Amino acid sequence: MSAIPLRIPPSDSNSGGTHRMRPAVTDIARRHNSASVSSNDSGERSRWSWHGHVQEVQNVFEPNQEDVHLHCEGNLVTRSEESHIFEGMVGSSLPLKRTLEQIVTVASTDATVLIQGETGTGKELVARAVHNLSLRRDRQFVRFNCAAIPLGLLESELFGHEKGAFTGAVARKVGRFEAANKGTLFLDEIGDVPLELQAKLLRVLQEREFERLGSNQTQQVNVRLVAATHRDLKRMVNEGRFRGDLYFRLNIFPVSVPPLRERREDVPSLVKFFAEDCVRRINRRVKTISADTMRILTEYDWPGNVRELQNFIERAVILSPGSELRAPVEDLDWSKQVSQPQTETLAQAEHGHILKALKESGWVVGGPKGAARKLGLKRTTLIGKMRKMGILRSTEAVLPPQIQSLV
Repeated sequence: MSAIPLRIPPSDSNSGGTHRMRPAVTDIARRHNSASVSSNDSGERSRWSWHGHVQEVQNVFEPNQEDVHLHCEGNLVTRSEESHIFEGMVGSSLPLKRTLEQIVTVASTDATVLIQGETGTGKELVARAVHNLSLRRDRQFVRFNCAAIPLGLLESELFGHEKGAFTGAVARKVGRFEAANKGTLFLDEIGDVPLELQAKLLRVLQEREFERLGSNQTQQVNVRLVAATHRDLKRMVNEGRFRGDLYFRLNIFPVSVPPLRERREDVPSLVKFFAEDCVRRINRRVKTISADTMRILTEYDWPGNVRELQNFIERAVILSPGSELRAPVEDLDWSKQVSQPQTETLAQAEHGHILKALKESGWVVGGPKGAARKLGLKRTTLIGKMRKMGILRSTEAVLPPQIQSLV
């Protein structure tokens, strides 16, 4: 039976210390600023390469004669060579690769990046990857959560203040923009910045200058801004809760982070990654995961995304005194499943109905046996709808799944 190596660094005693997985891919990526995506002539999916360096996990780790094995029984075997790690992001699914492609594309520029995704998807990892692959990687990476600071202190935290600027300001304070000068500032939960402060934020992005609270002296700053939010900023703009000019200034290069339910094929790799890390840290003897357990973990939607999965696996390892992972799957709240069958839109239904009629009529539009007669439409009306919807016979082979099911 195949097995997954659980890489534990050699030590005098496995129980004598705590070990964390070495971020080897990160170390290599930081030393190389550019990256490329290559594809072959056969049309296969693109593979990632960083100047020909380390593409897969098994090339990163040094051999260890004392490896134990963590594997799944049955067909759900997760192999090391199938799992990729890029700046702490684990997986090889197509949605994740699209995100990585966006990161590599924008990292070498100084463009402002807006990272959008649900809570727990790893937006901070994306921000760090943008910084680590940029020309600013040797400078400061300053992280600031806009939702974690009371509104009255938010301006002081971002822009700093002078002594005596307000009650309690007993000394000059350097704000996050100054601290990140010549580096990268990551503003998490940018959607929680109040309207009255958004104008000052827009100014520093456009003019690269600001004043500390209580000061008339203008400070010049050279900062690359990476912002993140789980909110729908476009809707907030329409509702008047977020400035449109600031939104467009932030949205120069949007990066979308997919939720875990859209990259289920990465769940086994993530489970293995988190389990191996927990085994090192808390000195457990977990070696296997049953196929039934892995199947349940893959089918669950994980509304809290990767963060929820990580915490769940840590709890499972703590609860596993033996060699098999005892995951408390009975604690999973299936009532909160996010992915429900999508209701077909009217446009999709009409598109599918027309396509079905055309297929049944052999793509004959007019005449007594044509699709127009079947649909109760005039020939010219059907042709107009086909043009509007972009329906051609050549499109039949590339229909979306929801329409394929109708034809």
